[in-house]
Amino acid sequence: MQDTVAVALITSLSTLAAAALTGLVGALSTRRQLAHQLTVARQENAERRTTRRDELRREAYVGFLSACDQAYRRLDRRWVEAGGDESPPGYDEAYAAMRAVDEAYNLVLLEGPAEVASAARSVLASLTAEYADQRRLGGEPGAATVPLRERHRERWLAAIEVRTTRRIAFVDAVRPVLDREG
Repeated sequence: MQDTVAVALITSLSTLAAAALTGLVGALSTRRQLAHQLTVARQENAERRTTRRDELRREAYVGFLSACDQAYRRLDRRWVEAGGDESPPGYDEAYAAMRAVDEAYNLVLLEGPAEVASAARSVLASLTAEYADQRRLGGEPGAATVPLRERHRERWLAAIEVRTTRRIAFVDAVRPVLDREG
């Protein structure tokens, strides 16, 4: 009878050991699966954040270029029309366009990186300088009858050259940022 008890005891212990071993293997497998799922979830979250940052940067850069284009149009009007950009008293459309560029520049500053912000700063500085130049030149005698472009052709051509150079430098700074992130 002791043999029967011993066999039963060995059988039950081996069954319990097998169940414990199966549970341990299952727990380790589940742990590995959960760790993998957590890693995948973190990677997907990082990719979503990167994609969102890229979208925000692209929007900021496009908004800046669009605001610059509007300001260029207002400045062009001041160069080519006799009397410049005659606005109602207390309102200057070119100044309003310059403010829009300034606001778009703030977004570029926030989105970065530094080399893009620096290029945007150069564009903004050239626009500001051109606007100040036009205001100064617009107060000269004959301003109401002869366009600024005709009276100051060299300055007009130089302003166009600076615009083009600075805008191209900005786009050249933006492209690698968007390419490496895209």
